[in-house]
Amino acid sequence: MTEVEKTVKTTAEKLGINISFYAEGTKPVGMPVCDRPFESVCDDGNYTFFRFSFKNAGYVGVLCGVGEVEKNYASLLPAYLESFVDKEADLSKTDYLKKILKGECSSLGVYKYATKFSVRGAACFAIVIRVPKMMKETLAVIEQYGGNSLDTVVQMTDETCVLVKYLDETENEYRSSVDYADFLAQSLKEELGLDVAVGVGSTVRELKDVAESYARGENALRYADLFEAKGNVHSYREFILIKMMEDISEGKLEKYFSDLTDENFREIFEDEEMLATAEEFLQSSLNVSETSRNLYMHRNTLLYRLDKIEKATGLNIRSFSDAVSFRVLTVIHRLLGK
Repeated sequence: MTEVEKTVKTTAEKLGINISFYAEGTKPVGMPVCDRPFESVCDDGNYTFFRFSFKNAGYVGVLCGVGEVEKNYASLLPAYLESFVDKEADLSKTDYLKKILKGECSSLGVYKYATKFSVRGAACFAIVIRVPKMMKETLAVIEQYGGNSLDTVVQMTDETCVLVKYLDETENEYRSSVDYADFLAQSLKEELGLDVAVGVGSTVRELKDVAESYARGENALRYADLFEAKGNVHSYREFILIKMMEDISEGKLEKYFSDLTDENFREIFEDEEMLATAEEFLQSSLNVSETSRNLYMHRNTLLYRLDKIEKATGLNIRSFSDAVSFRVLTVIHRLLGK
């Protein structure tokens, strides 16, 4: 007998009711099955069905009858069944939070953590920090510079840690999260001589959504690597276009790229020197002087390359609208790994 079977059987015996169940997405023989999609509770006129999770797997519970008693049980049983696998109370604060960040904690477990550590209803965001070395010392510095007593830093892997930062009433704007992450990176540079890469996740209203913030912070670092973005601190907001394009199927991206480019266009994309020049120009806000300085390139050489790009592609990337079109195509090019 599996653990979930034992738990359901024990629950049924304690409550004096008959409960059967099956795994989501299956149609077992010899028991009632709900043939239509539903979110929490529904019935078919004879049986009441409810959804519940057990160790991150989804199940559908079945109760005989469709009265108020069955509906009440169906509403309460998911949380009750989840409580049997709520082992987080035995974990340390950081291990507990690590499970929450990875999305491995039950909703009841998140609620208990938020209550225990007084962070219920507190907005927060995740800062993902990639550390090349000296992790122990890095954690100590982050704890020292933490903004308030609620902030908690967690080591996720040998090379990454995450600071969950809670906001007070004066820290509710997007820019504050990036500014704080930049301050943290500078502090690590000054204290330990480390150049760290930092990904800033979205600000969420409650801790229950912090796993999403963490995922976005990780994605910000991944996109920064893929597109060789300048700087140490990156917000998920920088890469909204890339995320949107990544959600499109590879087949469609291939078709877009094929339809919107020709042989001359693709020659530019295959020329790493030209592509690097265009990338720096875009990252320098289409400023010729700044791009020349950053590339240590004579202004006339840069203008020659921009003209060459325009001749090959038909896009004058000194124009904002053409620069946007060129950026979309470079994103597709990188995502396809061409």
